[in-house]
Parts: sequence; structure tokens; C-alpha cells
Amino acid sequence: MSKNLVIVESPAKAKTLKKFLGAGYKVEACIGHVRDLPKSELGVNIENDFEPKYITIRGKGEVLAKLRKEVKASEKVYLATDPDREGEAISWHLKHTLKLDDKNTFRITFNEITKNAVKKSIKEARAIDMQLVDAQQARRVLDRIVGYKIGPILWKKVKKGLSAGRVQSEGLKLICDRENEIDNFIQEEYWTVEAALTEPRGAVFSAKLVSAEDEKLVLASKDETDAVLAYLTQQSFTVADVKKGTRIKKAAAPFITSTLQQEASKLLGFATSKTMMLAQQLYEGVDIKGEGTVGLITYTRTDSQRISDDAYGEVKSYITDTYGDTYLNAERPEYKSRGRIQDAHEAIRPSYADKTPDYLKESLTKDQHKLYKLIWERYVASQMSPAVYDTLSVKISAGKYTFRASGSILKFDGYLLIYKRNEENKDEDVKIPEMTAGDTLNLTSLTPEQHFTQPPPRFTEAMLVKTLEELGIGRPSTYSAIIGTLLNRGYITKESKTLYATELGTIVNEIIEQNFCDIVNADFTAKMESELDKVEEGEFEWKNIIRDFYPPFIKQIEEAEEKIGDIEIGDEPTDVICEQCGRNMVIKFGRFGKFLACPGFPECRNAKTLFEEAGVLCPTCGGKVLVKKTKKGRRYFGCEHAECSFISWHKPTGGLCPVCGAYLIEKGTVNKRIRCSDSNCGYSRAEEDAEDENS
Repeated sequence: MSKNLVIVESPAKAKTLKKFLGAGYKVEACIGHVRDLPKSELGVNIENDFEPKYITIRGKGEVLAKLRKEVKASEKVYLATDPDREGEAISWHLKHTLKLDDKNTFRITFNEITKNAVKKSIKEARAIDMQLVDAQQARRVLDRIVGYKIGPILWKKVKKGLSAGRVQSEGLKLICDRENEIDNFIQEEYWTVEAALTEPRGAVFSAKLVSAEDEKLVLASKDETDAVLAYLTQQSFTVADVKKGTRIKKAAAPFITSTLQQEASKLLGFATSKTMMLAQQLYEGVDIKGEGTVGLITYTRTDSQRISDDAYGEVKSYITDTYGDTYLNAERPEYKSRGRIQDAHEAIRPSYADKTPDYLKESLTKDQHKLYKLIWERYVASQMSPAVYDTLSVKISAGKYTFRASGSILKFDGYLLIYKRNEENKDEDVKIPEMTAGDTLNLTSLTPEQHFTQPPPRFTEAMLVKTLEELGIGRPSTYSAIIGTLLNRGYITKESKTLYATELGTIVNEIIEQNFCDIVNADFTAKMESELDKVEEGEFEWKNIIRDFYPPFIKQIEEAEEKIGDIEIGDEPTDVICEQCGRNMVIKFGRFGKFLACPGFPECRNAKTLFEEAGVLCPTCGGKVLVKKTKKGRRYFGCEHAECSFISWHKPTGGLCPVCGAYLIEKGTVNKRIRCSDSNCGYSRAEEDAEDENS
């Protein structure tokens, strides 16, 4: 009989632990949470000081029965769930559900699933940390109150079944605000000038025009640029100054949760949810040929860039043995973390530095290998020597104007030997010839180029995670869940890595902004995250967060309900006849916006796409322009005729551009403007200045 029972979340983690624990230990998995707030009700007793009501999660009866049987047969129980707030809460719920006593129940945590880490955790077994549990409870109760109180308001305004989370709503707001920024962006023209020059020994190089009379030069039109070009052709070009130097480029820090999600999105094309799923698999353990199940990386939810002394010693030996002493950073790198961090954790790193991506390739799936390779390379590179560049900067005078040419040559590759990813590939050698101050240069050509300022880019998952982190919204364990929830609810859609707000998401965001702007905003959300951190550190009692939050929140709920009233929005009837039963079809609101449906549901299930008319004619064939949606719910404008190729993301005005003849479009929400659909044209005017395009 096993004297000790170890409970983990997943079967994969259980399989890995069994390798390190002897016959005196039995390892079982609880398969995640076993208790939670009920779905059918608020589950928080407002009158009884916000006491949560926990119930056993449906479907967990068989798992709990098995665990109870194992508990009875064991002398000691070790709760080995993940080392964060969520894991601590799972252990606490297990203790209550299984009726475990304090004397023989122990909490163990390990940042990596290795023999040494697991054995050490058992020696350092402790009681459940109620500060961590309370921080998780505060978040859960807070989010439940927000979601279950705002949801019914959305039902009245839009459709039943909608919900609004506290942190997810802030993520949706960021995406909607960015869309408004793009719509309201006013494009501005500017020009650059590049000179091709020949130095005294005959070498040709390029230099950029940067200033006039030591002031930064901005050329806003072709006329201005032509005047500068005419002046420059009459000038002699002389080397005014030459600066030689050395540039040191240090390696980036090892990954934390947010940076791993960002880089995996940018470099591998992985969604945040996929990244976290693969990372959890690597952490919990993978079957390695000849070794059995091995945990390959440290815990994946962390905001600490620290690595342990043992890990540093191991990677130090690996670097010197493999690449030589010159490739090891002379000093152990120290990385500054932003704000409060969970320093009990380490950065995300390989559990064994000598298990290279090539060694593991045959044992991992293609995607597991891609992610492991990214983590391994980033980690090992972070402890290697910086890259060193020789730099040369040349300042060139041409009358009152100044040109500049810069070049750099890689002198020592350092960490770039193994990590030539992302921004590093921009440092390809750019060589310019040696010159001396006073050298006269021959002008070969002047090349003017027209540009237009660009609006801020739409969010990708990587950009959204970075922004959430910078604003203090959410924590490492929540970034993936925020994006996943918004996608699953149909509030946003993803096309070619880019996130767009759907029509439904835009409407939900407007309602929340109009009624709950004091609660769903970046400052408030960041403040709540800070208070949750204080609960975790024992500086704040968790119910105080709810006590302070609830009175102003419920007041806003009451005001919003008063504005909306008791009348629920019904389905809008149309004159479209259902071809299956003869009833007049109605307009309903679904996941991706409005659609036509038969009111005879469920007897008649007929439904079809609703195409609203945009009120203008197609600039290609003269047919009606309709408001359409992509398969993922993004709105666009297209012609009623299937054979016509016209398509536009913005509503056409029906008029043509007076400059180039392309069709005009409407852009903007605050200050609407009429713009040319050809981005190379740049024609734009305020809507109030527009003439009737159809006259």
C-alpha cells in the first residue's frame, strides 16, 4: 500500500512525477478544478458579506470518488497543483471537497518537473497559502458580479445570452478604440530625398537628407521637394564629419508568459491559446525516446525573468563547452522586471540546457518542437556574450542642407550565433566606404520619394498581449483567456493574424462605454490588479476589494436599467416572405450581427443572410451596394451582382475623386471625412465640406 498520495491536475503531469517518486507514492490527477461558483445563479451572497457559494463541478463525481478512495488508503496527501493562484485555489478546493485534515495534508510546488525539484518540494512541503487562495477568490467573485450584473442589460439592449467580463471588456475596448483611431486618422503627405554619392576612391554609397541649417527637415509637398532638389543640384557635397564607434547589442531576457506569447505569435504564427497549450504540454512532460516521460521546460505562467543558481551553472557549462569561453557573458546578466512580480517563479526556460532542439526533434510533434526551439534558443542566448558591431557615421554638407550615411559591420556575433530571430535580422551588415572630413564627393543622382503617414496598425494577438501588459490589465495566466473569450463570444474575429471587432462586439462595447465607463477602463482595471497583488502579499483583505467595488457598481447598474427600461427589444419584422412556411421573416441578432429568420422557430428553421442596402450605387457596374459580412463576421461593402468584383471595407459615397478619378469613401466616426479609395492618391476633405456627390 502506498503511504503517500500526490494529487496533480493532469494525467500527463502525473505520469512525469511517477518517474521520480518511489513505490511509497501514488500519483493521481484531479483534472483541473473540482469546485466553482454555480452557472445557474450569481453564486455570491451579497447580503452575507459577499460569501461565495461553491458547488462540485458537474462530471467530477467519478474523479472525486476515486480520489476519496485513495485518500483513505494513504497516510499523507500532497497537493501538487500548479505553482500560482489558480493552482493554490485548486488545492484548497480539493482539501475541502475531500475533507482532508491539516495534520496529514501538505502543499508542494515546483517550478520545473525534474527529480531534484520534486524531491526538494516534498522536503519543503507547507500548508496551503490562503493569501494566494484569497487573491484568486477575489478575482473570481469580482468577475462573477460584473458578468452576471451587466449581462442582463446587454440582453435587453441586444439579445439574450450575451455576457461582459471585467477584463475582457477592456480588451474589447482596446480593439474598438483602435478601429476608431484608424477610421479617424488623417493621412498626411511627406517626401524623402536620397543621394547617390561617389567618394574620392570611386566607391558609391547612399545618404539621406536629414536637416536644413541644423534643423530637422520635413518636406510636405512635391513643390517643396522640387525646390530643394533644384538647390542641391547647384551645391558641392563635402564630408563634414566622420564618427567611428562600437555598438554593443545585448541579448533579450529569457521569456516570461507575455513575451513568449508575443514571439510565438510573430515568429511561429501561433495563437496565444495554442502557445499556452503547447507550453503546458512541454512543462508537464513528453515521452522522450530512451528516457520515458520528461518535463522539458519550467512553469509557463510567470512574469519573473530570474533563473536559479543551479540553472545558471548548467547553462554556463553548456555555453563554454559548446561554443567556447568567449561566448559566455563575462558577467551574469541581471534583468529588471516591471512592477510586482511572482519571484518565486523563474523565467520560462528549458529544464535541461543540454537537451537541445535537435536532440528532441524526433520525440516532439512539429509544433512542440518549434516552441521548444524558440524557448531554448532565447534562454541560452540570454546568457551569452553581446554582439559587437563596428559603426561608421558620416555627416555630409551640401550648402545649407545636411545628409547622413550610417553603416555597421558585425565584428563578433556573440548570442547571434544561435538566436538570429525577430529584430536581430535587421542588423545585416551595411557597409559604407572609409572617408575623411573634408573629402569632396561627386553627386551621382538625387531620388525623391513620396510617402503618406499611416494609421496605427490593428491589433494582432501579440500586440494586444503587449498592450494589456503595459497597461497592467490582466496577469500572465489571463492574457490567452481574454483573447479566447472575446473570440468565442463573437465580439471579435481574427483574419490573417489581425483582430477586428465584429458588429456585435462594437455594439456591446458602446453599451458598456455609455453605462460603465468608470469600471471598464484601463486605469480602474490596472488598480484592481494591483489590489489583487496586495491580497496575495497579505497587505489587503480580499473582501475589502469587493466591499469597496460593489456600492458604486450597483448604482451604475441601477442607472443603466433605468435608462433602458423594462421593454426588451423584440425582433424587427420585414416584408421578406419565408419560402418554407409563408410567414414574414424577422431580423434577429446573432453572433456575427443581424440575419433574417423565420418567426415560426422551432417548427420552421429557415434563416438567411440579411443584406442591408448602403444607399449608393456600385462604382463598377451601377448595381446596388449592399452591406455584407465575411464568414468571420467582419463588415464590408459589395455589389448586389455576384459577377461584379467590387468590394470595399469602407462605405463608398457614390462620387469620384477629383484628382485621380477613383471612387470616394467615407471614413471616420468622430470627424467624418471623404477620402479617395486609392491609398496612393491621398485626396481627403471634411464631410461637411463635401458637395453632393450624386448631383
